[in-house]
Amino acid sequence: MSGRQRDVDLPGAPGGAAVRDAVASDEEWLVTAGALSAPDIPGARASSDESSSQVAVDPVKALMHRHRELCERAVDPLEIAAGLEAHGVTDRTVARFRHRDVFSLAEEIYARVPRDGETSPSAPAVNLPKAQVSWAVLTLLPGAVCAAAVTGLRLTEARLHLAVTVAVLGVLAIALCLRLALGRGPLHAPRAGRTTKGTCAWMCWLLAYALLGDGLLGAALAGGPYSWPNGDADSPWPLPVASVTALSLACAPAAWCAHLFAVRARRRLAAGRTLKEFAASVRPLLLGVFGLFLCALGGLLVLCETLLDEPADPAAYAGIGALGALLLLARLLTVRGFRHAPAVVLAAAGAAEVTAVASVFAGRLPGCSFLAVPIETVTAAWGPGVVPALVCGAAALVLLVHATRTLTRASAHAYDGGAP
Repeated sequence: MSGRQRDVDLPGAPGGAAVRDAVASDEEWLVTAGALSAPDIPGARASSDESSSQVAVDPVKALMHRHRELCERAVDPLEIAAGLEAHGVTDRTVARFRHRDVFSLAEEIYARVPRDGETSPSAPAVNLPKAQVSWAVLTLLPGAVCAAAVTGLRLTEARLHLAVTVAVLGVLAIALCLRLALGRGPLHAPRAGRTTKGTCAWMCWLLAYALLGDGLLGAALAGGPYSWPNGDADSPWPLPVASVTALSLACAPAAWCAHLFAVRARRRLAAGRTLKEFAASVRPLLLGVFGLFLCALGGLLVLCETLLDEPADPAAYAGIGALGALLLLARLLTVRGFRHAPAVVLAAAGAAEVTAVASVFAGRLPGCSFLAVPIETVTAAWGPGVVPALVCGAAALVLLVHATRTLTRASAHAYDGGAP
């Protein structure tokens, strides 16, 4: 992590220019507190002789007073270390406090903060998120309800009105189960990090496209659609029930992967001695958890395709896999308070899918056939499923790069997203 890092992404902390000004004021304050000399900070004002006479004899105590609220509410030294890092205090800075790293400084601050009922404050055991039966069961509900809805559709496909009723009730039930699953456990976002209505709308669009988009695009390219989807894989507008079922079942491995990441990252935060060391140890952990989820989702896709006897479509499966990866990364970032990047990326992915479908219909207008040429060319080679595969794959790659920069900071784990 750069010693000049200016971005503060601690959940609940202000953002933008206000944060940069706050960090700058902290650096100037460190000059007056005696922790830094003015030449160490470009643009910092050199202190006068009069101010030098007022330099704090104990700069650590002055730092504790400066961040009194953070120090008093911290439950362990790790939270203080993460908070100091978020406020711009780096390993280079703490050398002026006669400490080798931020963790060592945080341990001294935690030990010196007075607490009621404690005669000799000491660092408690690391608080690790616990796996609970409640959220573990809730993560299984979306997949179970989706499987029940698919079974109902297969049993009532000869009766259109009954099949429509089952489909509508199934969608509502799955949405309710997803809300319950995301409301507890490692996928639960704190109040300060909850997604906005616009982000939720784009997420719903991406999920709706996973169910209806490929069939609609294929029917539009063939000059249709001429009928409504009926769940038949051989119809002009097929429904990829196996892919959607696998995606809903993947809610459980997503929660367990998020829990695993939170526990292991918290342990490495306790074991790490420098911010750079911690980031280097968490980055492969993040990539490993991400790969584990993709393997679980791939296995579920193969299982559902076999059980439901649905024709295999590599492009469609790639699209579902990319969508699952995108949603997992967006949730991991949102849970830790980084919701701006997921909101932008999800909106861009949703808009790209809207544009792809709209361009096909717009190409039917007189003189506008060129608008549909890109989509027609791509789908002619790989099928309609290539659109979400490319769009969601690119979006997931962007979020993965962003996550390797943000989720490897100590400040991202000041408050774990584990089970309550």
